[in-house]
Amino acid sequence: MRDLRGTAATLVGAVGVATVTGGALMTARGLRGRGQIRDELTRQKITFPDEGLPEELGSHAGRRVENGTQARAFADMIGGNVLRATGGRTYSEVSAQLHAAGGEDEMLASLRETAFMGETLRASLMSAYQAWQVTSMAVGLGVALMGAGAAFVTAGALLAPPRP
Repeated sequence: MRDLRGTAATLVGAVGVATVTGGALMTARGLRGRGQIRDELTRQKITFPDEGLPEELGSHAGRRVENGTQARAFADMIGGNVLRATGGRTYSEVSAQLHAAGGEDEMLASLRETAFMGETLRASLMSAYQAWQVTSMAVGLGVALMGAGAAFVTAGALLAPPRP
């Protein structure tokens, strides 16, 4: 019986150590990913305008985009600007109208280019936001794994047969 208890204690402790190690790696990689996203957004020098923002984005006025949450807010602002510029039409709709006009309408061609550039920048910022969310999840899960691993290590120590 003592051998079985000792084996169980060793296995539970080993699972705990592996879980703590995996959690630490996950946390470190999540934090490193966040740093990379922050560095890239900072290098882009994207700044909210000082004036003219919708009320819900007013707290961002004049601030630089440096994290995923701010990237999402800027993407939303761009989306609104594109919709206003195109009269509520998407890139695809403007492109279809240009095609229907034989591709000869300069105003529609310019509008299509505006919609394309705006939606492309918006998609890039949304990718930064989504990556930021994934790194947040990695950090949170890493911390949870470290806690679970610590519990396994403790359980393994409690299961260990007493030493004579």
